[in-house]
Amino acid sequence: AVVHEFKPVDVKNVRSKVGMSQSEFASAFGISVSTLRHWERGDRKPHGPALVLLNVVSKEPKAVLKALSK
Repeated sequence: AVVHEFKPVDVKNVRSKVGMSQSEFASAFGISVSTLRHWERGDRKPHGPALVLLNVVSKEPKAVLKALSK
């Protein structure tokens, strides 16, 4: 099996890059606004699947949004 290590993500920068408000970003990616705010302030750090999602969004935001669209 291939093991991937994901680097820490600047969540606020990722959200800004996508051009969304906190509520839009949280809604689009299934994250609570409260959790997103904690990540952006640095109170908490994303880990597990959330960290994977944020790494993918930081590299391919349009592809992720397309995949999640109805």
